[in-house]
Amino acid sequence: MNVDFRQAKESDIEFLTDLRMRTMNIHLKKVGWPIDEQSQLDRILYRLDAAKIVSVENTDVGLLKSYCDELGWNIVQVQISPEYQGKGIGSKIIRSILEQAEGDGQDVTLSVLKGNPAKDLYRRLGFAAVSESDAEYTMCVKFTNKIQQINR
Repeated sequence: MNVDFRQAKESDIEFLTDLRMRTMNIHLKKVGWPIDEQSQLDRILYRLDAAKIVSVENTDVGLLKSYCDELGWNIVQVQISPEYQGKGIGSKIIRSILEQAEGDGQDVTLSVLKGNPAKDLYRRLGFAAVSESDAEYTMCVKFTNKIQQINR
């Protein structure tokens, strides 16, 4: 399956809102976080510069929002339309970030809401919980320690 990316634009807001409601509302409700229109829009617009629309065979199927800074890679959001989940798209996307981060010797961090089954995917891909709040886990794959150990 060929997965392509394009930079998200403000014209994608309707697609991203629908995607977020279909993929996240159930998990947001479980932890008591708001699902009103403004809260959804605020989250969509956060780091829109780092957002990429995920496409399969010229069909928009998801979102990857990630960026790299001095602390390493941050995966802000991965959302795949329910009808495309379970086809390896999310794994492929995350593995590509992990490969790049490993090559650069940078850690990869993400947060996942408690009760979201995506946590199992992240564990399978090597993420481990490093902290938690009432609503979410922060998970990380560490590559910096591995590089430091090799360089000793």
